[in-house]
Amino acid sequence: MERDCGMAEDKSLLKQIREKELEMSVKVDQARNEADHTLEQAKKESLALITTSEAEGKKAANEFFLTELEHIRAEADRVQAVAKEEVKVVREKGEKNVPHAVERIVTIVLSG
Repeated sequence: MERDCGMAEDKSLLKQIREKELEMSVKVDQARNEADHTLEQAKKESLALITTSEAEGKKAANEFFLTELEHIRAEADRVQAVAKEEVKVVREKGEKNVPHAVERIVTIVLSG
């Protein structure tokens, strides 16, 4: 009888171990599922962050481009205005010298 009692205890102990193993297996599966979910969530959040960062970077680059383009246009307008003024000054000087140049040319042609 002692033997039967010992075997019953062994079976009972074995049964408890199996139950604990099953319990731990369920907990491991739950932890794995939670980890997978957390990883998936982190991937989604990082993708959203990358997308937002890229959009903000493009917006900032475009704003910088437009600002610099405006500066360049303003500088080009200034250079063009200066060039027009220089052309005007040279033309006025040339027009002042036309009568003198004509007189000189006539003198050279007639004397020659």
